[in-house]
Amino acid sequence: MEEELKRLYGECVKELSSIGINIIDNELIGEIDISIAKRNAKRYGCCKHEDPNKKFYTKIRRGRNTIIKYERFKKHHIEISKWVMDLDDKIIKNTIMHEIIHCFPDCNNHGSGFKKYATYINKKLGYEIKRLGDKKLDYEESNLEYKEDKENYKYKIRCKKCGAIIYRKRFNKDLIKRYRCGRCNGKLQLID
Repeated sequence: MEEELKRLYGECVKELSSIGINIIDNELIGEIDISIAKRNAKRYGCCKHEDPNKKFYTKIRRGRNTIIKYERFKKHHIEISKWVMDLDDKIIKNTIMHEIIHCFPDCNNHGSGFKKYATYINKKLGYEIKRLGDKKLDYEESNLEYKEDKENYKYKIRCKKCGAIIYRKRFNKDLIKRYRCGRCNGKLQLID
């Protein structure tokens, strides 16, 4: 499984270099390593940053506090969930490419920098990089049976706009007030 991940990562690196993005440039992007996540998670993957480049940062003032936000890092650790490796190669590469974008300068969130690179890569290489994945749809595309374990969840939340159902193990009162649906940005409503 680890060899398969390394092979697909190598293909992504070659495809990026074909459109002029060199991610092996340690000066600009930093060192990247990729592995399979040790614990089974709901998410597709994650990119953990380490050793910030102290030259590139922004200071944000929030009340009395000053927050330093680093824009570049010298090391990146990409982890892909085990269940993703069962899916089609196209979906795995899409996930890898999503996490690689988080390694680019000023792309460690899903803001404007991330969207700019995702749009460019989607257009040039034919990927479908989005902020969120659809697990059920990806299982269907890979011709696998999708089983959602609903028994372990205590709370059921529905989007008022698109009707999407979200299951949660824990519930915070601020969840419905502060958060919106990831698909349509609609308001959330607690059902159970």
